[in-house]
Amino acid sequence: MNNPTAAMIVIGDEILSGRTRDSNMHYLAKELVKVGVSLKEVRIISDDQEEIILSTNELRKKFNYVFTSGGIGPTHDDITADSIAKAFKVKIGVRSDAKNLLNKYYKQNGIELNSSRIRMARIPDTAELIENAISGAPGFKIENVFVMAGVPSIFQSMVDVTLTNMKHGSPVKSKSIILNLPEGEIAEKLKAMASENPEFSFGSYPFLRDGMLGTDIVIRGHNVKTVEMLAQKVKETFSIKTESDDE
Repeated sequence: MNNPTAAMIVIGDEILSGRTRDSNMHYLAKELVKVGVSLKEVRIISDDQEEIILSTNELRKKFNYVFTSGGIGPTHDDITADSIAKAFKVKIGVRSDAKNLLNKYYKQNGIELNSSRIRMARIPDTAELIENAISGAPGFKIENVFVMAGVPSIFQSMVDVTLTNMKHGSPVKSKSIILNLPEGEIAEKLKAMASENPEFSFGSYPFLRDGMLGTDIVIRGHNVKTVEMLAQKVKETFSIKTESDDE
């Protein structure tokens, strides 16, 4: 079974400058694994319209789904919605359905819906709204592109809503085996095991702990029993004390 594929575009000068640490990619990756969607590529780009258009058009043709985070707020540098509209060559303007959501949220919270906040109701034609249960301002979906907020709590709530309405694949199961050996001492045998089991992924991740080199082997695949069997085989192959856990 070939799982659906996805890419992510993280938009924001604050990410590239190091002022803000991105956590949205980590959250999205974990949630996509649970529903059997393979995250294949992540791009971090600046608040630049041409770059947003270019990345969107490249990735939406290459993958089943594209997720963006950032740049749909009320300020002048929030240009994602306009850029996505240009990428799809559709018009954009204040939509009544989006404005109604904002009206409801701000009225309930006793906050003025000023002209800056109304900018968040500017949605491209043909797009479907993505619910924002935290701050009212919606994201949107246009064809296979999901446009979401950059604020982590809002992004996460939008992802949770979105994943219920997507085509899922077969969830990937994984097992982690910690070996107290450096990569150089296990590489040949691990390569042989990977060659014998091409349907499964054998990841090798070195670490330094308490002054000692070790390797975390992560086996991934769709069949739980086989993943468990291969993990046991790794333990037996290297005949050392190991620790393992499920991811």
